[in-house]
Amino acid sequence: VQLQASGGGLVQAGGSGRLSCKASRIILSVFTGSDMAWYRQTPGNQRELVASSTSGGVTTYADSVKGRFVISRDNAKKTVNLQMNSLKPEDTAVYYCYYKIMGRDYWGQGTQVTVSS
Repeated sequence: VQLQASGGGLVQAGGSGRLSCKASRIILSVFTGSDMAWYRQTPGNQRELVASSTSGGVTTYADSVKGRFVISRDNAKKTVNLQMNSLKPEDTAVYYCYYKIMGRDYWGQGTQVTVSS
């Protein structure tokens, strides 16, 4: 399984951004049965969970992003997305996609999101 993250970059505070993470080398039935999430990490800090989506369709969000971020999955494209709205400078971080596939953990390469004030 390979994960390729895209999106991110420099955004002004109050703006929006969208991250995507496409899985390859995985059959569709396995993809749809997987749990997925987005994490983020800032220098000197541990990676923190931002949003998650289970195979059963349950989504959860960190309190800091509730009401602003939306995680979604496009099974046909084998992609998980993170729509980020009303961005704040404190959202600045490297964002990582995460898939749990058949009990194994897979991470994307990380993509930088920088929110300027």
